[in-house]
Amino acid sequence: MIPPPDSLLRYDPPVLVSRLAEQRRPRAGSGGGGSSSAPPPPRPPKGGLPPPRPGRAAEPAQPAREVLNAILPPREWAEDGRLWVQEVSVAPSTRADVVRLQERLDLRLQQRQARETGICPVRRELYSQCFDELIRETTINCAERGLLLLRVRDEIQMTIAAYQTLYESSVAFGMRKALQAEQGKSDMEKRIAELEEEKQELEKQVNEQKAKCEAIEKRENERRQTEEKKHTEEVQFLKRTNQQLKAQLEAIIAPDK
Repeated sequence: MIPPPDSLLRYDPPVLVSRLAEQRRPRAGSGGGGSSSAPPPPRPPKGGLPPPRPGRAAEPAQPAREVLNAILPPREWAEDGRLWVQEVSVAPSTRADVVRLQERLDLRLQQRQARETGICPVRRELYSQCFDELIRETTINCAERGLLLLRVRDEIQMTIAAYQTLYESSVAFGMRKALQAEQGKSDMEKRIAELEEEKQELEKQVNEQKAKCEAIEKRENERRQTEEKKHTEEVQFLKRTNQQLKAQLEAIIAPDK
């Protein structure tokens, strides 16, 4: 396990707790020899200080140490078979330290190429470390104020987690809707192809019916023209016959006069 990366939160120098091989080795007897590292203190209740540890002397920095260990737990790591523990620093900060913290924050943002706008995990991590450092500095001067800032930090993290869950669920919902739309698009394309084929078939039938109508009209026109010609010839024939009969009648009647 590699050591934890450098953080904006100020820590004390790491302390060697024990060797992992010695921890795995079974102890002889049931004596009361305790381990060299004490368990981390419990998390303080909301709005109150943690209970004092029994059997320890009342040191001036001990309450701040306990509150800080409860708010910002020590980090542990193993290196070369050794277990190291690093607690947050209880040293008070000056105005120069705050200015230096701001400069380090700006430098880290630039070095890690954090985005200035939008969602950026790198920027969120660095600002979270900076806020933890501010909580540490405030807790040393006033434990109650530090606990209140802890509640603010937890509320912010809970809100961000809720927004992240909402974002993930909205992305999943969008993916489902996109898949449904894609499936619906495929069905609609299939339906459109069927309707296009039906349209072409109907257009073909319309063209056939138009061709039949044109053929019938052409045939009827030819038949009408033929009948009109025949009728005209019959009329002409009857007129000539009438003229001839009229002339014959006049020829018969004329000598009698």
